[in-house]
Amino acid sequence: METQKNNPLHGIKLEQMITDLQTHYGWEYLGYNIKIKCFTDKPSIKSSLKFLRRTPWARKKVEDFYLEYLKKNQ
Repeated sequence: METQKNNPLHGIKLEQMITDLQTHYGWEYLGYNIKIKCFTDKPSIKSSLKFLRRTPWARKKVEDFYLEYLKKNQ
């Protein structure tokens, strides 16, 4: 667990990230800033989770966007 000490995403589930971002920004803003179809075409938490769990490059974009969100909202 020592390697996770400085990881700001440690302990935060993907579902929580999507929920926080969607609540704060809304689907339209997310789809504009993170160009992935699960945020622009009939978006939902469930469909986003399904896509992001099997698409590492897209998950990385969401994680990076979430880190920026955390920095702005501390």
